[in-house]
Amino acid sequence: MSDSLHIVCPHCDGINRVPSAKLNEHPVCGKCKLRLFTAHPVELNSANFNLHIERCDIPVLVDFWAPWCGPCRIMSPAFVQAAEQLEPKMRLAKLDTEQAQELAGRYNIRSIPTLALFKNGREVARQAGAMDVSGIIQWARSRV
Repeated sequence: MSDSLHIVCPHCDGINRVPSAKLNEHPVCGKCKLRLFTAHPVELNSANFNLHIERCDIPVLVDFWAPWCGPCRIMSPAFVQAAEQLEPKMRLAKLDTEQAQELAGRYNIRSIPTLALFKNGREVARQAGAMDVSGIIQWARSRV
C-alpha cells in the first residue's frame, strides 16, 4: 500500500486522501465530516457504482443481490457482519440488481447473490451463492 489511499465516502461519495497508517483511526470525510468506515456495507447504485469501484484504493467487495431473492436475504446479515470485520482493509458494498439492471448486465450477473471483488477498478474474483460470515471473510481475504 502507498503512503496515502483514496477512500470514497459512503455518505456523500466524496473522495478523500487518507494516510494508510491512519485507516484504523476512524478517519472522517473532509466534505461531510462523517466516518469513512461505518462497519456496514455501502449501498451502491447506477450513479455511484463506478466512482466507488474505480476511485477507492482499497479492495471493494460487492454483493449483487435482489430484494425478492431468498438466499440474498438470508446472506444479508452475514454480509453486514463481514463488513464489521473486513473494514478498513476492504470496503463492502451492495448493489440491487433490480434497480441497476444495466450494471448487472455489464458484469454478466447470472445468479444472485453473487460476490465480486474489485481492485483498482477491475474485477479480480467472483463467487456465486449464499455464504455465511466466516465463508465471506475467508473467501474475500484469500483473494486480496
